[in-house]
Amino acid sequence: MKFEEILICLDMHGCPNRCRHCWLGTTPNGNMPVSELAFAAEEFRPFTEGLQVYDWYREPDYPENYQELFAVCSRLSDRPGEHFELASFWRLVRDREYGKWLSSLGLKAVQLTLFGTAETTDFYVGRKGAYREILEAMDILIENKISPRIQVFVNRNNIGELGHIENLVRERELEARCRAFGGAFSCFLHQGSCDGENEKWYDAWITQEDLEKIPPFLEAYTLRHFGKETLTDVFGRTEQALYEELIADSSTASYVSQSPVFNIDKDFNVYPNISTPAPHWCLGNLKRDGAGAVLENYAESRSAAQHTRLTVPLCEIVKARGDRGGRGLFSREDYIELMLNRYCREMGK
Repeated sequence: MKFEEILICLDMHGCPNRCRHCWLGTTPNGNMPVSELAFAAEEFRPFTEGLQVYDWYREPDYPENYQELFAVCSRLSDRPGEHFELASFWRLVRDREYGKWLSSLGLKAVQLTLFGTAETTDFYVGRKGAYREILEAMDILIENKISPRIQVFVNRNNIGELGHIENLVRERELEARCRAFGGAFSCFLHQGSCDGENEKWYDAWITQEDLEKIPPFLEAYTLRHFGKETLTDVFGRTEQALYEELIADSSTASYVSQSPVFNIDKDFNVYPNISTPAPHWCLGNLKRDGAGAVLENYAESRSAAQHTRLTVPLCEIVKARGDRGGRGLFSREDYIELMLNRYCREMGK
């Protein structure tokens, strides 16, 4: 059993936030020693031609020794380590060297997430003062010639606050300030995938009628970011339309890839990076079972979610857990994952 590439992500220190939209969940933080990176790497290395190692899957650079961890991950990886365009705004406002370090790595943009006003953003991030820190982080990024990329999660509860986001972008002159150092500001709206914490907002999911409430200013930014022509292309189709299509689809599917990504929680439980880390996705425990058994479970689709998707016709899953009259907007794949997660939880009972 050999994979072309394996990417492993350890949730070594967790996250300072408890975001009410996070598809990765809000599990307790851990405190793994640095040595566990080498342990995990050596477990997986015999099974791949190329291994990539990361010390996080929720919040990058959260611990004090973030530079050391990045260097260790780079040494343990089979190709140069890459810092994704994600960063810790929590650390940006507490460590002035952090912005300089990100710039030294060649980062051109960093994504920041807003939900509306200060009160609303603090609520969804799950921490008082988060909105103020995000605004401060924008300025720190620009000081270091890194463009902020503003992501806005939208549902029916906060769609009325999009005018606040438009005013913020205009008043802070974010596009002009980025252009001044040769950067490119971007901003986009979406509803996110309906799993993890975000699934709890299913009843407030955005509808086709809600799209008319999106300000043209933010619509233009969103279409540009996704390279789409209409907001429907971004937000997807109604559950009703997807339900009618999928109840006629008797296909099954495998989630097995030759270049899988695995999330490893603080207790060393391993999950494929497909949907929220939940019991029905668990492939085993790295400490108890070892990487060989975990990868065999993955390759043979033995997690409850993988097995269900491989053996139960899609039409049965959707009929059992879908809403024929649902008005929320979803992409096809996100809707299938929502149905699969619901189905597996119900079967688990």
